[in-house]
Amino acid sequence: MRLRIGIPWIKQFMPRSLLGRTLLIMLVPLVVVQGIALQIFYGSHLGTVSRRLSSAIAGEMAYTIELMRQDPSPAWQDRVLEMAYRQFMLGMRMEPGARLTWHKRVNIPGPMDDDLAAALTDKFHAPFTMDWTSDPQSVLIRLQLPEGVLDVTAPRKRLAIGTFFLFLGWIVGSALLLFVIAAIFMRNQVRAIRRLARSAEAFGMGREVPPIRPEGAAEVRQAAAAFNRMQERIRRFLGQRTEMLAGVSHDLRTPLTRLRLALAMLPPNEDLRQDVADMTADVEEMERMIAGYLAFARGEKAEQALPVSLSALLDEVADGARRSGTALTLDVPPDLTLKLRADAMRRAITNLVDNARRHATHVALGAATEGRSVQVTVDDDGPGIPADRRESVFRPFESGASGGTGLGLSIARDIVRAHGGEIMLEDSPLGGLRARIRLPV
Repeated sequence: MRLRIGIPWIKQFMPRSLLGRTLLIMLVPLVVVQGIALQIFYGSHLGTVSRRLSSAIAGEMAYTIELMRQDPSPAWQDRVLEMAYRQFMLGMRMEPGARLTWHKRVNIPGPMDDDLAAALTDKFHAPFTMDWTSDPQSVLIRLQLPEGVLDVTAPRKRLAIGTFFLFLGWIVGSALLLFVIAAIFMRNQVRAIRRLARSAEAFGMGREVPPIRPEGAAEVRQAAAAFNRMQERIRRFLGQRTEMLAGVSHDLRTPLTRLRLALAMLPPNEDLRQDVADMTADVEEMERMIAGYLAFARGEKAEQALPVSLSALLDEVADGARRSGTALTLDVPPDLTLKLRADAMRRAITNLVDNARRHATHVALGAATEGRSVQVTVDDDGPGIPADRRESVFRPFESGASGGTGLGLSIARDIVRAHGGEIMLEDSPLGGLRARIRLPV
């Protein structure tokens, strides 16, 4: 038993295109690796250095306070504060009897504020505040002491670690650079695949497609070369088949012509009149079968697909059916243009209309746009076809009516599929059979 492991809800967030998925495959490991490297650097080297710098500031403040407490005289106090500024670059000022006013703490990027707060808490066990935003060059510390509040101005450069932002910039910059290079490279590779897909789709619709120029990776070049060889083989096969059938048609029609001429030259004879009429009808039936078979095998491949007004084409088919005595209603939009082989598509729709009018008294021909396709429908009020036989009637020479060759639906399906579409048989709203043609826009 095959196990499928995955999280279904992730699929809706996954890119649909090959380019997007490939870039995601490259980007996720890159971000993970860079994140691990940043965490290792931040958690070990950066954290250690930052804690040591913060501990040094807290220790110098504690040493200065101990010196100040040795002699409460103003002269000694001023001397100690001046020495702290000269030796430690710490600007200090005592506010005797003041009480600390609490204010909201603002976090800044990096570990400096957290490490300094931890060092002050560990060293003094007294209330304090830190201001990192008022002065961009210094951090302002207010420490509550029994004697009052000690204001300390510490240079930010003694706490800042420049290598952190340099390392962060290197990680982000290198990731972006690698991602851009990969995106450009993969875009060129995907362009060749998209060109191959468009050519295959157009060739499948029966359109003239020039050979693809192989480019990109070796596998993509191999696929393009294989497509070119396949296209050439199919065209060569179709050409050989058409030439062979042209010869067969000549060979078969020659004896039929002789038979028709021989029947016409027979002397009048009342006893043979019915036999001659039956033989003439058989010869005409054989000629119709040969013509239908050749049209089916040829598949109208020589005609090129061009923008065609489908509305006008359906009007022509409807007019031809009405001239034959068919009661037909037409419902098509006024301006419906598709890229079609006009003669082939006219033949396919005419075959469907002829099949319908042979079995029904009323036929409805319609067309409508649905999404990225056009639906052409042929409805009739005849007896219809059972659901279990609707696929078999598309087989060549499969006819459910006397006098038919069984090639009408086969030719219609061959033509529609050559346009990249499909033809289906369904129940009709008129009570008979509906033939639905779906063509891509």
